[in-house]
Amino acid sequence: MADLQTATFGGGCFWCTEAVFLELRGVQHVESGYAGGHVANPTYEQVCTKTTGHAEVIQITYDAEEVSYEDLLEIFFQTHDPTTKDRQGNDVGPQYRSAIFYHSEEQKQLAEAFIARLNESGAFPAPIVTEVTEINNYYPAENYHQDYLANNPSNPYCAMVVRPKVDKFRKQFADKLR
Repeated sequence: MADLQTATFGGGCFWCTEAVFLELRGVQHVESGYAGGHVANPTYEQVCTKTTGHAEVIQITYDAEEVSYEDLLEIFFQTHDPTTKDRQGNDVGPQYRSAIFYHSEEQKQLAEAFIARLNESGAFPAPIVTEVTEINNYYPAENYHQDYLANNPSNPYCAMVVRPKVDKFRKQFADKLR
């Protein structure tokens, strides 16, 4: 029997993070959505106004017997820049912030300890600014955002930004792929 759990991460554009985690062994489902804001059922257009407080996130359903929360954290931190506030590359705004929305006290403790280890080790050239917040008001993104790379492989953003992230992930974490 699978030990299914949920993790929610904001690592910039959800098209990039979704594409990476979909290829990870032990991940059952990845859904793009919005979390951390104060507007009920926001639309993509509303979130893009930078006034709803939401971050673009992915919600991962995973089998904890196949992949650990620590593995998810490692991949999360290796596949985005956790040192820039409200920014990932050319994407700027609070919706692109680096965030971990924890679902349990254990996830909170693991995330905070992981960040502390990364900061102490000097793994990044600047301090990590990833927020660690209890999950609240998560809303799935519109259908056209789901499986975006697979459904839009010729989109210029996918070719220039998403695909290189996925290729880097595949090389770095080949032993963890499906």
